[in-house]
Amino acid sequence: MRRRRWTVVLVSLALVLLACCGGGAALGGWAWSRAKVDTAGEIDFVNRLAIPLLAESRLDEKGRRVFDLRAQEGSRDFGAGGRTRTWGFNGDYLGPTLRAKRGEKVLVNVVNGLDEETSVHWHGMHLPAVMDGGPHQPVRPGATWSPTWTVDQPAASLWYHPHPHGQTAKHVYRGLAGMFIVDDDNASNARLPNRYGVDDVPVIVQDRKFDGGGQFEEGESLGGVGILGDTILVNGTVAPYHDVRSERVRLRLLNGSNARTYTFGMADGREFAMIGTDGGLLPAPVATDRVMLSPGDRAEIVVAMRPGERVTLRSFPEDQGTDFFNRRFTGGGDTLDVLELRAADDLDPSADVPAKLAPFEPLDEADAVETRQFRLAGRSINDQKMDMNRIDAVVTKGTTEIWELTKLDGTPHSFHVHDVQFQVLSVGGQPPAPDLMGWQDTVFLKQGSTVRIIARFADYADPDMPYMFHCHLLTHEDAGMMGQFVVVEPGESAGRPPIGSSHHHGR
Repeated sequence: MRRRRWTVVLVSLALVLLACCGGGAALGGWAWSRAKVDTAGEIDFVNRLAIPLLAESRLDEKGRRVFDLRAQEGSRDFGAGGRTRTWGFNGDYLGPTLRAKRGEKVLVNVVNGLDEETSVHWHGMHLPAVMDGGPHQPVRPGATWSPTWTVDQPAASLWYHPHPHGQTAKHVYRGLAGMFIVDDDNASNARLPNRYGVDDVPVIVQDRKFDGGGQFEEGESLGGVGILGDTILVNGTVAPYHDVRSERVRLRLLNGSNARTYTFGMADGREFAMIGTDGGLLPAPVATDRVMLSPGDRAEIVVAMRPGERVTLRSFPEDQGTDFFNRRFTGGGDTLDVLELRAADDLDPSADVPAKLAPFEPLDEADAVETRQFRLAGRSINDQKMDMNRIDAVVTKGTTEIWELTKLDGTPHSFHVHDVQFQVLSVGGQPPAPDLMGWQDTVFLKQGSTVRIIARFADYADPDMPYMFHCHLLTHEDAGMMGQFVVVEPGESAGRPPIGSSHHHGR
């Protein structure tokens, strides 16, 4: 790994030096041409899309819904020239879909079958900090961690993944991730496509790069965002297709990549109904032909199909607010075919997408008791790198705050906040686009354009155990682009966070 990083650094320096000396045309042209990926129309979709199994569960004597997850090593043939060494939960790659209903109390037994510490973070879930699965809750090899909490948030497509301090990128890249679907009694859910794996389909999109031996390449790209792959996996499937048997299909899109941002649309340009964001259903469907998801982001869309047709889900180039160089070397100009939808000759009827989806109450700026600024640049936030022993913000339980997020450099960054779902007030001083009108836990940042978000920090307080906020480009997070906050009772002060990784090692 160290040698590969030095190789990237040396190649970058060589490009700069050769260009400055007038002798870099050939090398610069080679790197420039290699940086762009375009697979539009080039993928032969020959593999049926794998649908992650719904995780088995049971009710214990306390009425809790109990799930079991085991992180383990494995291998899989991705068609890259041999079996690829992988990690997965309860299998060789990725993990099962956990599913629970609002109001249920859940318990997840996380067993670490690896030979190094890992953890499991419940991304997008509202829960006590000690159950959050961040870097303060590592699970040592052979140990079991059993977090338990009551699910108390609207129906949403959430996910889970490791969050070990400084090692998150590696653990996710090797395959440790899965979906966590929350259900509720909202009547709209019954009228939306809801047959799991049939017309309600998880779509976990990840890019991977393979070396000559068929193994995952791990390292840095020239753009400084981590590895960018030229092969797309969907639910761990290369070149996937999904057989559609109804007039409408619901895709639960999850950007599970380490670094790549996608701008999803249909290859034929058709519009679809965007019905949900990170935190659940929108107030009303949004008709659009594009949705941009940075790493960690989710969206739910409903695509209308005609009998016998085939249409490709594609990621299109888009201006992501980076400079000319970084757009090329961070994937902003790439075009990637992702998934083919194949409609049957006879389609089952589907109900129209409801005009109203979920109740939505905007948070009032006048209720905010604090406005905080967060400036992202390089690998730091507010000129500070992550320190496990430093609390960066103290929030009082039950209060509302406004956070102002500004990206100062030309590299892509996003911003993820643990525990809460927030609302976007403005982007660059303008009202948010319709696809940002719902609940979010991750938001993409453009250079010099401040994003103002508002959140209410309810229900849980713990002066000693922090939640995280960080860039969700995982190499940036690992390099220190992360901070931590505690939620305290009124009048209470922050305590002392657990030192390093000694707090929790499972049992």
